[in-house]
Amino acid sequence: MASSSPATPPAPSVVDLEREFVLQNYARYPVVLHRGKGCFVYDTAGKRYLDLIAGIGVNALGHAHPRIVKAIRDQAGLLLHTSNLYYNEYQGPLAERLAKASGLQRAFFCNSGTEAMEGALKMARAHGRSISPEKIEFIALQNSFHGRTFGSLSITGQEKYRTPFEPLVPGARFVPINDVAALEQMAGDRTAAIVIEWVQGEGGINPISSEYARKARELADRYNALLIFDEIQCGVGRPGTYFAYQTGDPIVPPDVMVAAKPLACGIPLGVIMANEKAAAAIASGMHGSTFGGGPLACRVALEFMDILEEMLPHIRAVGAYFRMKLDELSRRHHVIREVRGHGLMLGVELEVPGKQLVLDALAAGLLINVTHDKVVRFLPPYIITEVLVDRACATLGKLLKNVGKPAQ
Repeated sequence: MASSSPATPPAPSVVDLEREFVLQNYARYPVVLHRGKGCFVYDTAGKRYLDLIAGIGVNALGHAHPRIVKAIRDQAGLLLHTSNLYYNEYQGPLAERLAKASGLQRAFFCNSGTEAMEGALKMARAHGRSISPEKIEFIALQNSFHGRTFGSLSITGQEKYRTPFEPLVPGARFVPINDVAALEQMAGDRTAAIVIEWVQGEGGINPISSEYARKARELADRYNALLIFDEIQCGVGRPGTYFAYQTGDPIVPPDVMVAAKPLACGIPLGVIMANEKAAAAIASGMHGSTFGGGPLACRVALEFMDILEEMLPHIRAVGAYFRMKLDELSRRHHVIREVRGHGLMLGVELEVPGKQLVLDALAAGLLINVTHDKVVRFLPPYIITEVLVDRACATLGKLLKNVGKPAQ
């Protein structure tokens, strides 16, 4: 009689391995994504999802865009990393491209949005201290979100993110969004910088007014402070312009602008753009990044900028169409309190928490998320079409009928 060998234990699942070995700080949705194509992603079982969150605004050209794939493949066979001890072929050209798009003269490349904000805060502190050792305060907005490092967290105007890590970097003061009088009252000789998201992302898709931006510019000039615009989520094409501050009428120029998410289409890359006055505060050796501005990320970003230039009219058109369809949903479903946003950065504020709607949408093959508890956030790829918007809104319309109703 042949001896029976012991059964091979089943391999642990991806979820099991993460539960055992990965820091449990993410509340992940119950799906394992395997591949993507265009505006769709597919899980390991082959189910297809229409992606309206795009990696929280990162996958601006969708998934597996042929020009981005080619740039990555070509550069991977040449040179991935050199450090900033040496020049590479793409950092200078990308800096020039961003300078022309933004109207700001100097670029510093890093790896993420929070790093870009961290560098911008250092720039503002150095500029302020060159005037007076007391000029160290930052004015930021309530409900803002600027990142998770200590500096960027210190100017994030949401206590739920700040409280567990206090005491944070001193000097941050918070004012309500679009309250011109409060902003004017807060600014003074100790102000080093005023920091503003043109559209608050994690804060609930809240745009600032042109009047508020103009007052911030006036106060920064009056007190020789820097005006910093955070375009990490709301910029780099998402509003239908290169940057969200360019939607203002008239355009209010910043001294410093930070951007990241869509810039290299999934390859980590952040940037600080600064005018000459702000850039002069950072001398040789005062700041740096090992990985920032590497040849792979910069080459991909250059390719993206070429594509984006052609796509801006499309983003404006399909963004307006998406907004119109969401407005139609709001007229049919009283659970919707408000629709707001610019371009392809849109939010639907509900009367009730939106977590269940996100889960129901996932089951129906639609990827969305909720921020600030009740705001359903849409950050679709820039390549989305009106046909796909119609499909998404048809699904949402069916799901919204049950929002706020007790479970059966």
